[in-house]
Amino acid sequence: MHNKKCLTATLSLIGLLAGPCIAGAAQAGTLQDVQQRGSIRCGVSSDKAGFSYLSDDGHWKGMDVDLCRAVAAATLGDASKVEYVSTSSKNRFTAISSGEIDILSRSTTWTASRDANLGADFTTPWFYDGQGFMTHAEFGISKIEDLDGATFCLSPGTTSEQNLADYFGRKGLNYKSVVIEKSSELYSAFQKGRCDAITNDLTGLAARRTLFANPDDYTILPTIISKEPLGAYVSQGDAQWRDIVTWTAFALMNAEELGVTSANVDQMRDAPVADNPKIARLLGTDGHIGERFGLGNDWAYQAIKQVGNYGEIFANNVGPDTPLKFERGLNRLWTDGGLIYPAPIR
Repeated sequence: MHNKKCLTATLSLIGLLAGPCIAGAAQAGTLQDVQQRGSIRCGVSSDKAGFSYLSDDGHWKGMDVDLCRAVAAATLGDASKVEYVSTSSKNRFTAISSGEIDILSRSTTWTASRDANLGADFTTPWFYDGQGFMTHAEFGISKIEDLDGATFCLSPGTTSEQNLADYFGRKGLNYKSVVIEKSSELYSAFQKGRCDAITNDLTGLAARRTLFANPDDYTILPTIISKEPLGAYVSQGDAQWRDIVTWTAFALMNAEELGVTSANVDQMRDAPVADNPKIARLLGTDGHIGERFGLGNDWAYQAIKQVGNYGEIFANNVGPDTPLKFERGLNRLWTDGGLIYPAPIR
């Protein structure tokens, strides 16, 4: 009887000690799932020009799309191996926590409550934004105080709702809201005059306005009321996958900082290691960074070669030569006075 009790206690202790390890192993398998499936499931928006949208020619495009393409290149060697899943502001976190998607790359803000409550982990800021306001030009509104008593069109499940309530509360301003889930219906309601104004990330407002029949009929106010660090989320508890997505983004940023582009990456890779050890480590000709992530050592090379560095991605999707005509602003490299400060590849 004494031995049976000891055995039971010992087994219980082993179970307690092993439990966290077993749970962690069960959760940490996204890379293996992706490799077995042969594709990455990427949760996106279907209608945010410049970030994630389905173009007229049937191709997914945008900065958020390119991040998923880069991860596919890094993990599978082929940037085209992505399955895009259209998500809404309301169901996007359910999609990531349930395992329906591997990456949520949908211009989503990093906040404490989301990290704590939603079963998802943030990776790294991919684009720095801020919340602003768009109104009907005919109203002649030039400042926030002119919106006292206005009706706002809002999306559910976004930080915009709380930011608006906080900001107007501090200012002693009043407003009414019309909440509509689908983005297309939301902006349609705004154009039809169901609300006086709409508030969202400035990039979202500017992107949407380019699609309006008469863009000049709408004014984006200069006021910014919040910080919106936007980036990708992954399922909580899979440290390996979070590292891969995070460091793929860092690799593209480091590539721009080091002058490595999709056009010259082969030349850079073939240069002697001694010429620039940082580039050699980035491109996998020195060290074993990729292997430590469970990837090939050419993981970053593939991402840069097939998708481009961060600066190329910005310019191709939202830069001055695109319909959005965004300046780099906060999204300049830190060496140019911006906030893009990638952790080093070493």
